[in-house]
Amino acid sequence: MVEHVKNEDEVVYDQNTYLYACSVRFKGAKKAYTFGTNVADYASGDFVVVETIRGLELGEVIADIKKVEDMSISTPLKPVIRKATKQDADNFNRNKELASEAMIKCSDCIKSLKLDMNLISAEYTLDRSKVIFSYVADERVDFRELLKELASIFKCRIELRQIGPRDKAKLVGGLGTCGMETCCSRFLTDFDVVSINMAKNQLLALNIQKLSGQCGKLMCCLKYEDDLYKELRKHLPKMNETVEFRGRRYRVSSMNVLSGTAKLDSREDTQYITLKELVDEAVYGNRR
Repeated sequence: MVEHVKNEDEVVYDQNTYLYACSVRFKGAKKAYTFGTNVADYASGDFVVVETIRGLELGEVIADIKKVEDMSISTPLKPVIRKATKQDADNFNRNKELASEAMIKCSDCIKSLKLDMNLISAEYTLDRSKVIFSYVADERVDFRELLKELASIFKCRIELRQIGPRDKAKLVGGLGTCGMETCCSRFLTDFDVVSINMAKNQLLALNIQKLSGQCGKLMCCLKYEDDLYKELRKHLPKMNETVEFRGRRYRVSSMNVLSGTAKLDSREDTQYITLKELVDEAVYGNRR
C-alpha cells in the first residue's frame, strides 16, 4: 500500500509491500546496504537516491535487484526513493565543497570553546537538511554549546558522532607495516575482535608497539590466519614448557610452525628438532 506520493518519480511504500531488494554502496564506503523497492528496472551501476537513518543519500547499485521473497532479510528495509538525476549529482558534488567549509567553521568553534575533541570529517545529507560531524575524543565531551553555535551557523539539523580510533584510521587511511594501504580503508566492512592471544598463537614477540596498526590498536591482520595457527599448534606444547625428550628434560625455547622446527634448551645442550619429532617423541603436559 502506498503511503504517500511526493511526485510522479518519488514514491514511498510501506516496507511490507516491497517486491525487490536493491544492494547499494555509498561513495567512500566498502560495505553495501540493502534497500527495498517496487521498481524492477534498477541495475548494477545505476545511481539512486535512498532514505537512510541519516536522511536522503546518493548511492550506487552494485548488483542486479533480487526478489524479496527469495532473500532472507531480518531487518526492516528503507526505500529507494528514485533513480538519481543530474540535479542529485550536482547537489552531491556541491555538498562535498560545503562539507569542506563546514569542517573549517566547526574546527574554529571547537577551538573557541576549548573542547577536547578532534574533528575528523563533515558530511551533508543529499538534501542538506542535516550536516554530520565525526570526531574522536578520549573522554565524553559536553558539546551542548557547540551544538547551539553550529545550529546558528548552518541553519539545519546537526549531528555530532563520536567514533573510535579504528573508525578514524578507516576514514583517514594510510600505509600499514606491510607497505600496503591499511586493510580498514581498502576492503574491511566490519571490525573483528582482535586479541593478544592471536599474537601468542602465531608465536610472535609480544611487542605491542610493533603489533599495533595506525589506529594504535592490535592489527586486524592478526585475525586472518588465527584459525590456521590454532590448528597447527593443536598438539604442540606451550612456549617455555618443560618437556622430556629422549631421556632428558628440556625447555621449549622456540617453535616455527611454518618451517616445522623447534628448539629445545637445557643446561647441558641444545636440540634442534622437527615438530613431528616433538609431537611423536617428547612427553609433556597431559601426555605424561
